[in-house]
Amino acid sequence: MRGERLGVVRVSRVGVCGALVEGRFLRGDIELVDGVITRVGMDASGSDSVGTAIAVPGMVDLQVNGAVGVDLRDADRDGYGVVGAFLASRGATAAQPTFYSQDIDSYRRALGRLGEVLADPPSGARWLPAHLEGPFLSMDRSGAHRSEDLLGCDPAVLQSLLAAGSVGFMTIAPELPGAIDLIAQLVESRVVVSIGHTDADVEQVMAAVDAGARHVTHCWNAMRPISARDPGPIGVALSDSRLTVGVIADLVHVAAPVLAFSAAAARGRLAATTDAVLYAGMDRASWRTGPDLIGLVGGAPRAADGTICGGIATPDQCLRNLLDAGLDLADAVDACGGAQRRLLGLDPVRLVPGETAEFVVLDDAMSPLRTIVDGR
Repeated sequence: MRGERLGVVRVSRVGVCGALVEGRFLRGDIELVDGVITRVGMDASGSDSVGTAIAVPGMVDLQVNGAVGVDLRDADRDGYGVVGAFLASRGATAAQPTFYSQDIDSYRRALGRLGEVLADPPSGARWLPAHLEGPFLSMDRSGAHRSEDLLGCDPAVLQSLLAAGSVGFMTIAPELPGAIDLIAQLVESRVVVSIGHTDADVEQVMAAVDAGARHVTHCWNAMRPISARDPGPIGVALSDSRLTVGVIADLVHVAAPVLAFSAAAARGRLAATTDAVLYAGMDRASWRTGPDLIGLVGGAPRAADGTICGGIATPDQCLRNLLDAGLDLADAVDACGGAQRRLLGLDPVRLVPGETAEFVVLDDAMSPLRTIVDGR
C-alpha cells in the first residue's frame, strides 16, 4: 500500500483494480484512513496497483488443528502467533482453533492456554473460541481419532469442558445415548453444535437439528454414507436449510465433482475448511513419521492403514478449488468466509466506506498478496 502520514492520520490506497463489494465486483481502488475504509471504486491511476489485483472479504476457517509444525492442542501464545501469521499470509482473517480428541485433562489445559491467547491476541489471523471435535464421537466413524479418547455422552464431562475455557463450537455424534440432551445443553450455553463423526440415520440427525444443531463437520467424511433409501447425515445436510455444510475443500477429502455438487445443493450454506493439521505449510522432510503417520499419500497425511489424518491445504487453495469447481467469485468467497460468519454470529465483512478493513488482496492467480485484519 502507498500511504502518507498527515499528523496522526494514516491515509493509504490499497493498490487494487477492483473489489468484491456487497457481492458484486466494483472496479477501482480502495482508500483507507487509519485502517477504516473511506472510499471504494476509486480511479486506480497513479496508485501502486499490482497487475489485476483485487480485494475480497477475508476468509474464516472453522477447523484448524495446527500448521507449520504447531499442534494447537499444545500451543502457547507464541505458537498461536506462528499459526495465525501463516493463516493470514494465506488469506484468513479469522480461524477457529480445533482440538481433536484427547483426554479430558488435556482438553482443559488446551482451553486454558487458548483463554490466555484470547485475552492477549498475537498478530495475524484473529483467533475464535475453540471448536471441540470430540470426545463425544462415534467409535464406528472415528476416522483418525483414537478410540481411547472417545467417551459416552456425560453431562458432567461436558460441563467441565465448558467451564475450562472459551468453547464456541462442538462436534458430536447425535446417535450416541444422551446426545440429544447434550445438544440442548450446548445450545443453552450458546455453543454452536455440529454433527460429525457419526453413523446416525436420518431420524437421529433430524432429532439433533430439531434440538438446535446447525452445522455438519466435514460433510462426506467420517460419517454414514448416502444412499437412495438411507440418505443419512449427508442427505439431511444438503437438503435442510437450517444446516451449514462444512466441506474440506482440498480436493482430497472430496473429489471436485462432489465439491461442485455440494456447493450447488447448499448454496449460501457451504462452509469450506482446510482441516489443517500441524503438517500444513511444513517441508515434507520435517514430518515426524511413524505408525500413526506414514507420510503424504494422495495429497494428504495418512496413517499406515490409509486413514486420512487431517489436511494440509490453505484457505486460498480452498478458494481456488471452489472457483475451479465452477462457483463465481462471490459464491466462492462466501463459502470461504461469509457462511462461517453467519453461522457463528460474527459481524459481516463489508468493503464499504465506514467499515474497518478486513480483507485480502489477491493477485491474478487468486493467491494472497497481503491480508488486512482489523485495519492492520
